[in-house]
Amino acid sequence: HVQLVESGGGSVQAGGSLRLSCTISGFGYSSYCMAWFRQAPGKEREGVAVIDSGGSTTYADSVKGRFTISQGNSKNTLHLQMNSLKPEDTAMYYCAADDLCEVVPDTPYALSFEYNYWGQGTQVTVS
Repeated sequence: HVQLVESGGGSVQAGGSLRLSCTISGFGYSSYCMAWFRQAPGKEREGVAVIDSGGSTTYADSVKGRFTISQGNSKNTLHLQMNSLKPEDTAMYYCAADDLCEVVPDTPYALSFEYNYWGQGTQVTVS
């Protein structure tokens, strides 16, 4: 049984930083993508950042240079370091995982992939 649990959300002033974490259990695949998505009220869910099992990463244009996705040493923890936060970053943030995904360079493939496993989300509010 795969479980993803996010933590680290909160309220921060514009220009500040937050670090989100996602603990993943029951996900024993050697080839995979792990991703962060977000959804603001009244807006569609959007892919924010993805890392695959080879360490390749991809980011939405709106967060490039400000957000960094990474995995913990044990590979069962996913992080999103968010710097220079803006009010438009306010959203519910979700982590997601799938074993049938890979980061394809210079394409939005992994950001728009239909992930099979999802967490419950953590709220980020930037004012």
